[in-house]
Amino acid sequence: MTELDERAIDCPYCGESIQVLINSEDSGQQYIEDCQVCCRPITFFVQQENDGSLYVSVHDENDAF
Repeated sequence: MTELDERAIDCPYCGESIQVLINSEDSGQQYIEDCQVCCRPITFFVQQENDGSLYVSVHDENDAF
């Protein structure tokens, strides 16, 4: 069964705090989801920490990471 984790993230474009669902199966993956406020493409990178928790970083399309 897939576990979804609700997170609040700040859009790297407009700065608004939005709620997103993160799929635990996306660990180690990068994907794009549009901001619910300004509709610009946010790049998400999901990693699983050593303690099993999920770390989520968000970037605009021009960020190098």
